[in-house]
Amino acid sequence: MKKFILIASIAALAACSKPAEKAPDTAAPTEAAAAASEPTLADLAGTYEVTDAKGGKLTSVINADGSYVDTDSAGKQIKGTFARKDGKDCFDPEGDAPEECYVSGEPGADGTFTSTGPNGTVTVKKTS
Repeated sequence: MKKFILIASIAALAACSKPAEKAPDTAAPTEAAAAASEPTLADLAGTYEVTDAKGGKLTSVINADGSYVDTDSAGKQIKGTFARKDGKDCFDPEGDAPEECYVSGEPGADGTFTSTGPNGTVTVKKTS
């Protein structure tokens, strides 16, 4: 009988005790993990429809090799190089025009996102 009471007491104490809490992971993300979360040129390559605040549209094609071609509604094209720099999408047109960098938001359910640069905010949707 004493043995039963001892086992019952141990079981009761075990049931009342809380399991040890796991210490939070305070390790900083590694550079490899951070780099893995950044999209590559291959991820960003594709055709985008860009609409400005006044409703003007253009098509922007970003290629996996880092080149791009913007075509406005009149057919005028601007070509140059594209790169991701410090989390920004940067377009450097051929010739003397300055590079323009944009901060882009997260895509919504329909794939549309906003992008803000030196000339204001545009709405962007990847179409292919």
